[in-house]
Amino acid sequence: MKKIGLLSDTHGYLPPAVYTHFEDCDEIWHAGDIGTLELIDELKEFKPVRAVFGNIDGFDIRRDYHLHQRFFCEGVDVWITHIGGYPDRYDQSIRKEIQNNPPKLFICGHSHILKVMNDKKLNLLHINPGAAGKHGFHKVQTLVKFVIDKEFIRDLQVIELGSK
Repeated sequence: MKKIGLLSDTHGYLPPAVYTHFEDCDEIWHAGDIGTLELIDELKEFKPVRAVFGNIDGFDIRRDYHLHQRFFCEGVDVWITHIGGYPDRYDQSIRKEIQNNPPKLFICGHSHILKVMNDKKLNLLHINPGAAGKHGFHKVQTLVKFVIDKEFIRDLQVIELGSK
């Protein structure tokens, strides 16, 4: 069993509440637009981190992180990328792969819009944790927590940090 803290679109700002809300997490996953290496290094001092780069991230972050992460956590096939789209409207860059080889859990960021959706056609759970940073059009900073227990994704929590 693994407890996961999920965030995206920090744009160089790490809300202090992350430390409280993710205290009981085993890992933190970041779905891109990190902003600075210092931010991700700070997270890595707190918990193990998996991350992808986003469209605003510079060469320094792109050198250390990939566009996609595809891995197994417990018994769940996970795919994290920054720009992914939504069920029935996946981004063109990933559409063919996700249709031919869907994961059980698909995570992306970019839109700054928190969404958790089942894709019934591909039999996967789609999560966009919204935006944890202050930059962008979102009104509320958000995080997501969940548990992966064997092949099950459960106990999903949406955390609103308040107005940015």
